[in-house]
Amino acid sequence: MAGPGQSPLPRKERGGPGRAGRGCRCAVRGARCAVRGARCAVRGARVRPPPPRQRCRIAAPPRCRRRPGAFPGPFPGPFPGVAAAAPRSPAPAAIRQRGRGVRPHRGAMSFFGFGQSPELELVLSDAESRRRVEHKTEEGKKEKYFLFYDGETVSGRVVLTLKNPNKRLEHQGIKVEFIGQIELYYDRGNHHEFVSLVKDLARPGEFTQSQTFDFEFTHVEKPYESYTGQNVKLRYFLRATVSRRLNDVVKEMDIVVHTLSTYPELNSSIKMEVGIEDCLHIEFEYNKSKYHLKDVIVGKIYFLLVRIKIKHMEIDIIKRETTGTGPNVYHENDTIAKYEIMDGAPVRGESIPIRLFLAGYELTPTMRDINKKFSVRYYLNLVLIDEEERRYFKQQEVVLWRKGDIVRKSMSHQAAIASQRFEGSSSHGEAKAPAQPAENNGRQ
Repeated sequence: MAGPGQSPLPRKERGGPGRAGRGCRCAVRGARCAVRGARCAVRGARVRPPPPRQRCRIAAPPRCRRRPGAFPGPFPGPFPGVAAAAPRSPAPAAIRQRGRGVRPHRGAMSFFGFGQSPELELVLSDAESRRRVEHKTEEGKKEKYFLFYDGETVSGRVVLTLKNPNKRLEHQGIKVEFIGQIELYYDRGNHHEFVSLVKDLARPGEFTQSQTFDFEFTHVEKPYESYTGQNVKLRYFLRATVSRRLNDVVKEMDIVVHTLSTYPELNSSIKMEVGIEDCLHIEFEYNKSKYHLKDVIVGKIYFLLVRIKIKHMEIDIIKRETTGTGPNVYHENDTIAKYEIMDGAPVRGESIPIRLFLAGYELTPTMRDINKKFSVRYYLNLVLIDEEERRYFKQQEVVLWRKGDIVRKSMSHQAAIASQRFEGSSSHGEAKAPAQPAENNGRQ
C-alpha cells in the first residue's frame, strides 16, 4: 500500500513533471511525443505519448497537433484525457499553390494584371517592295534589314493581337517611336539619342479584340549611317509600346540607313616619298585620295634607292575606330584587307603597279566626329619586309564614301553647266560676223 502523497506505481513507472512512464516526457515545456514531427500547441514543445498498455498519469497533458506528412500511417487519435485539436481554416487556393511553388491560377494572374498579355507586330507599308540589305550584328553575324535613306518617310502599322479574346485588356496608352541612338559598349547604361519621334496611337482604355493602328513619320531626318563596330553601335529602330500598370509590352524593329554622298569636286592624287637614309628611298603614288566603296585603287611604287634586301611588299587597308572624348578615348585598329603587290627583291629604278578592288571587302564610309561620340577612318598601309624580318611601313589616310545608284551633281556643278548654256545661247544669238560662228561652235 502506498502512503499518503505517494504514487501506487513502482518507481520505474512513476510519472512526474519531467517523466511519465518509460521514456514519456509530458512536461509543459520540452515535452516529447511519439508522433514524429508532431508539435505541441504550447510554445512549440513536443509531446511523446506513453508506450502501449500504459497510461500517462498527468491529468491534462497539452494538446498536440499533427503536421501532415510528418509520419507514415494514420494518426493514432486523441489520447485519453487529451482533447482533439480543432482543424485549421483552409487557406485560399492561390496562396496554397504559391506556397508549394506552383504557378497561380489564371484568375489570380488576371487579378494581379498578368492575365491578358497581347502580342505586338510592326509591319512596314512598303515591306514587299523595299530593298533589304545585310548588316552585321553585335555577335558578328549578318542579318537582313530594310534599307532607308535620309529624308525618306517611314510608315506602317502596329498589329495588336490578343491571346485570350474573351478577356479584356486594360492599358494606359499605345504609342510608336522612331529612334536613332548611339550605344557605347563600355557605357551600356547610357544611350545617346540623336533622333526621337513619338506618335500616340490610342488613349488609355481597354480592348476586347485585336486591333491595328497605322502610323507615319514624314521626311524623317537620318543624318548618320548605321554602324556596328568593336566599341560602338549606331542604330535606327521602330518601337511600339503598350503601357500597362505593372509591365509594358514592347516590340522593336531595327532598320538600316545608308548615307549617300556626291562625287567630290576636289579629288587630287596622293604622292609621297619615304625611305631610310642611304638605305632605301621609294616613291608611291595613288590616283585619288577619295574612293567610293566600289572603287578601284590604282597606283605605282618607284624604287629610287635600294640597299637592303627586300623580299616581300604588301598594302593593307586599316580601319581605325575612335570612341569617347577627352581622357576616355579608345582606339581600335582592324586590318580589313592585305594585298600582296611584290614577292622578291626589287632593283633600283623598278616600278610596281598597284590595283586594289574595294568591292570585295566590308567597308563603311568614313565617319568623323559622329555626334561627338566616335569616328571611323581608313588608312592605306604600305608594308615592306626584308630578309631579316624587319618591317618598314608608311600609312596614308584615304576617304571612303557611298555612291548612290543615281549620281547627284553638286549645286556648283549644275550652276556652271547652266552658265555655260546661257553664255552659249546669248553669243549664238548675237553672232553675225563671219569670224564669230567658229568661236561660238567651239564654245558650245
